[in-house]
Amino acid sequence: MAMQKHGIILVGHGGIPKGCPQELVTKLKRLEGQRRAAKLPPSAEELELDTKIRQWPRTAETDPYQAGLETVAARLQAQLNGALFAVAYNEFCAPTLEESVEALINQGATRITVATTMFTPGGSHSEVEIPEILDHLRPQYPGVEIRYAWPFDLTLVANTLAEQVKRFS
Repeated sequence: MAMQKHGIILVGHGGIPKGCPQELVTKLKRLEGQRRAAKLPPSAEELELDTKIRQWPRTAETDPYQAGLETVAARLQAQLNGALFAVAYNEFCAPTLEESVEALINQGATRITVATTMFTPGGSHSEVEIPEILDHLRPQYPGVEIRYAWPFDLTLVANTLAEQVKRFS
């Protein structure tokens, strides 16, 4: 029996870095909306804009969201007993979830668990887009078990928030 190698991916929303022209983001969102309404695959123009925004130069000052997620990721990774680990972003930042899955598989992952920082129900990213991406990836990697650690136990989320409030009370 082959040895299982576990990988974990933490997916964050992603932010637009300061200095990235707003017209690029506006055009990307317009193209994305039109494509989704027509139920078509992304156009070359949409893919080019998406890549340009995801690859925009970033620092902790220009993209505090990315810096914060990377800090959470480093602290999470330290608690995962040596599991393979990657970060992914739903939009605006690189790498994509697809890229992170591929990277872990290239490192030998045979089982991947995907977790998101989007904790509450009702979000299109956590409830629709991430599951759709994973459903698309599973047939591409039939020897890899890909799980989505969703939904969150809302009592645990509330407990975490209560602890945070207590810190400031």
